[in-house]
Amino acid sequence: MRLLKLGAVATTAALVFTACSSSPTPAPSGGGGGGGGSVQEVKIGVDLPLSGGELPNGGPTLNGVKLAVQQISVPGYHVTVEAEDDAVNGVHDPTQGSKNISTLVNDPAVFAVVGPFNSNVAQAEIPVSNAAGLIQCSPANTNPGLTKGADGAALRKTNPTKIAYVRVATTDDIQGQAGADIAYNVVGAKTAYVVDDTETYGKGLADVFDSSFKALGGTIVAHDGAGKNVTDYTSLLTAAAAKNPQYVYFGGVTSTGGGLLRKQMVAQGMGNIPFGGGDGISDGSAATASSFLNLAGPQGDLNTYSTVAAIHDIPNPDAFKAAYKAAFSTDPGSYSASAYACTQIFLDALKAVGSNREAVRAFVTTTAHKYDTVLGSISFDANGDTSQHIISYYKFDPTTKDWAFFKQKDFGTAG
Repeated sequence: MRLLKLGAVATTAALVFTACSSSPTPAPSGGGGGGGGSVQEVKIGVDLPLSGGELPNGGPTLNGVKLAVQQISVPGYHVTVEAEDDAVNGVHDPTQGSKNISTLVNDPAVFAVVGPFNSNVAQAEIPVSNAAGLIQCSPANTNPGLTKGADGAALRKTNPTKIAYVRVATTDDIQGQAGADIAYNVVGAKTAYVVDDTETYGKGLADVFDSSFKALGGTIVAHDGAGKNVTDYTSLLTAAAAKNPQYVYFGGVTSTGGGLLRKQMVAQGMGNIPFGGGDGISDGSAATASSFLNLAGPQGDLNTYSTVAAIHDIPNPDAFKAAYKAAFSTDPGSYSASAYACTQIFLDALKAVGSNREAVRAFVTTTAHKYDTVLGSISFDANGDTSQHIISYYKFDPTTKDWAFFKQKDFGTAG
């Protein structure tokens, strides 16, 4: 397990956001804590995959938390970041996530938690945080069952009416629609082959793509589940090739097979077929070690699409990018701004009601509250889901060898 700590020290670049009465003010030089009087030491916990093949996702997301803590001070408090790694052997692991959230619950200085990144890790963590009344905000979880319906209720049995989990990413019942929209309306494919990694996020996303593509008028030639330990997709691809799909969609993340599947498509003579996936493969440029574009290879990168369950055209994108780059010497990742937003919301609550866990939980989950964040105005519904239902569309750019944003779509109240 990797353990990271960061004090609230002012960064070298200041973000400029729209001011509102409920938003913390940017930290002056010197960082968090009030002027005279005593200063209370508190922590924002973080649980993300921070090693191995998951680092391209978890690392930039953690940096979003760090940047917010560097830039926003709350008088009377000194805020640090306590980060736990939920990756085991380079892959996100629900059991490790459960251990990590228990560690954070048992630290009385932790008043809120950002994370996790992966939906099956969230399934393991939500019952623990709900029982403890420790609020979590995920920047990236998208599986609908974490919050909605009987599945969501089953995860919060201890305190069913006290939501202790919110998210600023919209859900896969929307993201799957966006993937189908790209395949059918952008690419123009009328037939598709679907593969999922059989995990909570991957299968759920692929199932929605499947039904949405059919609803648009397309045909699914086959839909196969292949677990994260599969290393040879040859037999699946051979069978699929015989059915002449015009598009291949993968539900899962890079480390559970996305990059390898695309690479083996090229080896099987299927590299000319357009390929798509969700935010699980939108994890960095071709130069980023262990990213989808890096593993898929120069031929596999071509004609590939991905979606991110978050707004791309944030209110002040240049300011955020400049501040992030000044702090970390690289561009932000897909969910860096989302993690910053989660942290903004927690610091807003800390300023409003103090560090008592129940007070923070109740404040954050009050549906009437609106938060001015780096993502724009956000509120949470009774399930803890964000009011933003925006999906961003990306395509591989052969010039930059990176994902290039080309469109975002607001699905309104869909899902």
